[in-house]
Amino acid sequence: MGKDEENPAEYRLIVPASASGDRLDRYLPAALLSTGRDLSRAAVQDLVKSGGVLVGGRRVKPSHPVAAGDEVFVRIEPDRPAGLLGEEIPLSILFEDDDLIVIDKPPGLVVHPGSGNPDGTLVNALLHHCQGKLCALAGEDRPGIVHRLDKETSGCLVAAKSEAAYHSLVAQFSGRETEKEYLAVTEGIPAKDEGTIETRIGRHPVNRQKMAVVPDPAGKEAVTDYRVLRSDARENWAALQCVIHTGRTHQIRVHLKEVLRCPILGDTIYAHVPRQKVKTGRLMLHARRLAFRHPVSGEFLRFEAPLPEAFLRFV
Repeated sequence: MGKDEENPAEYRLIVPASASGDRLDRYLPAALLSTGRDLSRAAVQDLVKSGGVLVGGRRVKPSHPVAAGDEVFVRIEPDRPAGLLGEEIPLSILFEDDDLIVIDKPPGLVVHPGSGNPDGTLVNALLHHCQGKLCALAGEDRPGIVHRLDKETSGCLVAAKSEAAYHSLVAQFSGRETEKEYLAVTEGIPAKDEGTIETRIGRHPVNRQKMAVVPDPAGKEAVTDYRVLRSDARENWAALQCVIHTGRTHQIRVHLKEVLRCPILGDTIYAHVPRQKVKTGRLMLHARRLAFRHPVSGEFLRFEAPLPEAFLRFV
């Protein structure tokens, strides 16, 4: 790979009057093609969602209507070698049939390939286990993936093997028809034993690796119910049951830190781990239970991932 191929490709486009009012994901493929870059509409949509496209210096949705004179900045990372490979990575399987697979994801395992993680992911493990039978509709880098867990979060995750399963599960997650319960262990004890947190969450204005509570209309609605299961005032920790009704990036981590002022133990992004009195060696967030309708039978299925050893002393 030559030096130019190792660096991101960047484009600055000015929207002509003839394209004014077009959706961004309709305008960009043709505009990029005129520069010699051929991207499908689906690829453009993925690029926009990942933050690789800015309109007037800000992130927008693929459906955003462009206007004459808009400056569109496009940054395309270099291609990885084509084709994902299955890898023999151990999986803890909670359920599997011809349409879907539910696994208990261990901490430290990235869900799908991305920047800095070209392989060794859950997707690579699933491709090996399922012998390549994963629904391709989610994209080249994330076959079968309908929702995600952070790298250091453990617990229940479902992947789609068939197209019917993919469409049904995506609709259930986006329609808030699933049930998602987490166990978190925090530094500090919430002032109230239970409650509902409703905010909007968006990208942190300074640190782009972080999310933050942001004022309306920025960000997206985020709703978390929490309940303190057990706490220890001497060691200053609390074990919380968290039920999320939305699936925003880092939702529980942000809500517990910014709203309850109780960051999760072991959270290297939202807490100062060296100062935490209780040492755990991992992010103390576990997707304990997941429930949804089977996409074919219609049966409502409930799954529970066993508590990792690190959590046993707290519950």
